[in-house]
Amino acid sequence: MSINLYKLAGVIEAPIISEKSTTGAEKNKCFAFKVRQSATKKEVKSSVELMFKVEVDSVRVLNVSGKKKKVGRSFGKRSDWKKAYVKLKSGYDIEFTFA
Repeated sequence: MSINLYKLAGVIEAPIISEKSTTGAEKNKCFAFKVRQSATKKEVKSSVELMFKVEVDSVRVLNVSGKKKKVGRSFGKRSDWKKAYVKLKSGYDIEFTFA
C-alpha cells in the first residue's frame, strides 16, 4: 500500500450516530462523520469510497467549535473538531452494525 492509502485511512475518525444523522441516513442517504481537523472535501470523499466501497455524490464539511465549560472556579474549553456530511449516490448504502 502506498502512503496515500494510509493517509486516507486516517481521515475519518468516527461515524456520528445521533437522531439527526440517523434520520438523514434513512431519508437522504446522507451520513455524518467526525473527520481530521485538516481534512479536505476531496480527502473525505476518497476515504469514504475506499473504506466502505461506495460512490459518493457530495460532501459538506463544517468546523464545530468546542463548548466553553466551567470547572470549579476556572473556565475551560473543549477542543474544536470537524464534521463531514457525505451524501451517497443512489443504489449505495452504508450499514453500521453494532454487536
